[in-house]
Amino acid sequence: MSSEYVKAGIEAGVAVVVVDRPPVNALNAPTIEQLEKVFTDLERDPAVRAVVITGAGEKAFVAGADIGEFPTLDPATARELSSRGQGVFNRIEGLGKPVVAAVNGFALGGGLELAMVCDLRIASENARFGLPEINLGIIPGYGGTQRLARLVGKGKAKEMIFTGDMITATEAQAHGLVNAVVPLAELREAALQMARKLASKAPIALGLAKRAIDLGLEGRLMDGLDLEARLFGETAGTEDMREGVAAFLAKRPANFKGK
Repeated sequence: MSSEYVKAGIEAGVAVVVVDRPPVNALNAPTIEQLEKVFTDLERDPAVRAVVITGAGEKAFVAGADIGEFPTLDPATARELSSRGQGVFNRIEGLGKPVVAAVNGFALGGGLELAMVCDLRIASENARFGLPEINLGIIPGYGGTQRLARLVGKGKAKEMIFTGDMITATEAQAHGLVNAVVPLAELREAALQMARKLASKAPIALGLAKRAIDLGLEGRLMDGLDLEARLFGETAGTEDMREGVAAFLAKRPANFKGK
């Protein structure tokens, strides 16, 4: 499952994915391709119930795209590059399992865009977040203009994208961009603890809840409520629902099997 720039391992239902491309884990074309392959494999693996993604080292989660690939871009190839990255990030966002980003340093440009497609984000105190593309004369291309506004609101998103300025982990938490901030030395374990907690939940219900939230935000409230009712009905046909109810009534822990 691991590759040159993307390492992956699985333990007790939790997969840990590490972007490992020194010095700052920048996303070049091969890294994007390897991310797609790893997450495709994780989607198909029934042993995986939750995923943690982080960057190698202590300096950067992912410090953006590989700018060395940009000098040869023209309008057509730039659009192709953007569409390709968006497609891979959409696949990660649409994974039927929860994904926790452990942001261990700079999450800039494509790095912030990668973090934003994760379901939860836990940041180290030294983490910094930004979309600095404006300083290169371009705009975010892997979903940043769309997802940042949905997470922090239109005004803050415009401020960050228009200025290209970075914000601290504490500021990111205050704006709802991250769920928790912890010391760097505690980051990996904090992310793993969250992932293990999610892995203990009913996987079908968790995946359907993720779908209901993500798809519901794209349309009208009434459409979202209709989707919720339909997906709620799907959970009622699972063995996990019967196990969860039985465990609650018997006052014992539930043993969910994803069926």
